[in-house]
Amino acid sequence: MVIYSREKVARLREQYPAGTRICLNSMDGEAGMPQGLEGTVQYVDDAGQLGVKWDNGRSLSLIPGVDFFHKKEGQGHPEEKPRKKRESDLQR
Repeated sequence: MVIYSREKVARLREQYPAGTRICLNSMDGEAGMPQGLEGTVQYVDDAGQLGVKWDNGRSLSLIPGVDFFHKKEGQGHPEEKPRKKRESDLQR
């Protein structure tokens, strides 16, 4: 079992707040959890595991560093707003 420091858990909670959409790359030892499966983070527990409600109906935790996944596009920090492109950016 992987257990992270309080600081690492705090960073994970900031990076993956409840409601964050994620996509599974790989999960070791779990049948029925295919690459590309999407889910919604419900919480990050005190050990640093992400509790996820998967779109296939399962509720299964991810272990960062053991299981591999990524945030869905557009899943920044909740307070972040998408930046509008400036005309100068479009001319590049």
